Amino acid sequence: MIDQLDAAFNFHQQALGLRQERQKVLASNIANADTPGYKARDMDFASELRHAVSRGESSRGGLDLARTSARHLAGQGPAAPGSDLLYRVPAQPSLDGNTVEMDRERSQFADNSVRYQAALTLLNRRIQGLKTAMQPE
Repeated sequence: MIDQLDAAFNFHQQALGLRQERQKVLASNIANADTPGYKARDMDFASELRHAVSRGESSRGGLDLARTSARHLAGQGPAAPGSDLLYRVPAQPSLDGNTVEMDRERSQFADNSVRYQAALTLLNRRIQGLKTAMQPE
């Protein structure tokens, strides 16, 4: 039963995790908009999600967590993000070598935020549906 619930929520878990990581990358781009030589980064969300779901990171894969005592349970953390980050090609290069375009970064940041909220709403509705189905009449 638990395996079925894990499989049912794996996609949502992976999507939310990747959206969170993409938000961090986009925020880093915005924070470094005035840094000379900074290269804007982003990820191909669709391929990253496809790869994460096919690996099934929620139950397998990921990074081993460090244990400070032999009595601690062995755990798995999320897989290391950022290994497949791509560089953005600027539409208008700057003289200082910085490739951050604030209009593009802001629109990507807002788009990612809206998609994150939509994914949370869908997940919440799915959980509510399962809770309703499990309630006795």
